[in-house]
Amino acid sequence: MIAFKQLLSSDVIVTPLEVNKAFTFSGSQLTGSTVGIDRFLGSQSTSSLFSPTVEPTTGYLSTQYQSLVYNSIKELYYSNYLGNLYGTPLNTSSIIPGTNTSGNVSVGPYPSPGLYDNYLQSTLTFPRYFPTATYTPSGSIYGSGSYGLGIFQGNPIVASIGVISIPSRLYGDFIQPGSFIFTAPSGTIYDDGEGNLLLSGSNLLCGNIFYGQGLAVITSGSITTSSVPTDIINFVTSSNVTCSFSSSLTIYENQYKCTIRENEFTYTLNPTLQTDNSGSLPGYTTGSYWSPYITTVGLYDETQNLLAIGKLAQPLPTSPTTDTTILINIDM
Repeated sequence: MIAFKQLLSSDVIVTPLEVNKAFTFSGSQLTGSTVGIDRFLGSQSTSSLFSPTVEPTTGYLSTQYQSLVYNSIKELYYSNYLGNLYGTPLNTSSIIPGTNTSGNVSVGPYPSPGLYDNYLQSTLTFPRYFPTATYTPSGSIYGSGSYGLGIFQGNPIVASIGVISIPSRLYGDFIQPGSFIFTAPSGTIYDDGEGNLLLSGSNLLCGNIFYGQGLAVITSGSITTSSVPTDIINFVTSSNVTCSFSSSLTIYENQYKCTIRENEFTYTLNPTLQTDNSGSLPGYTTGSYWSPYITTVGLYDETQNLLAIGKLAQPLPTSPTTDTTILINIDM
């Protein structure tokens, strides 16, 4: 039989708990139905690299225009870094009030129109490079200070980026900083925990990762004689790749405190102990030494619908001299 007791708000404690899980996928696993990691090539050009009359598309799981991928990433994540690797500084102006509105005088520069949040990963200052021009390379500037952009004599270079998109069902609330590694035939990139993607070995900046959106954006790399960065193409199009990262998800642990007072539930509700149809009980069940046992605790809503049930490891006798408290933890 069931004995009910109403819980108060003070009997319920909700505690957030952050949990992490590591993932590693290789080859065709990335585009599998249970994984769904997509990769895109973004290009500034609105025509195909090989046919000027065809708008190129990209993507494995969803088809997108390369120019739209390029422009979307630029607007959302790099719009404040196009003119300055470290972002456009905030300009402010002050108003000296006049006798009326028309007499107000502004002193100082007006705010810049290019002030965007761009999903900053930390309060530290890091450069963000984004290719914005098609040009013909000459000479080599690969090395320190080039932010990972190695240029060698070759054909005209189309401003291009690579995008690795991880679905939210995998990364949860965000990708755990310092856990992202992506390996392709052209090399390995990893994040430094601050939102930067670095080339393994040289440790040169080659892009950025946006943990809360599950996006890794490759903006530069070693360029050979092809019309776009070869290693960007390899990261995006190669089937011989491996992607590793850890997800972070906040779950909420609900703790319910069920307290049985010393004068509560001191009699049995077991119908097999009834001596007759009147419901009378044997005398030993009403004595001061009689102690019922608790085996199961259920949580019900206002209309007595069973929501959760918990079994005790062993029957628990109620105490006639002190309160008994049972704690129920539920993770959601």
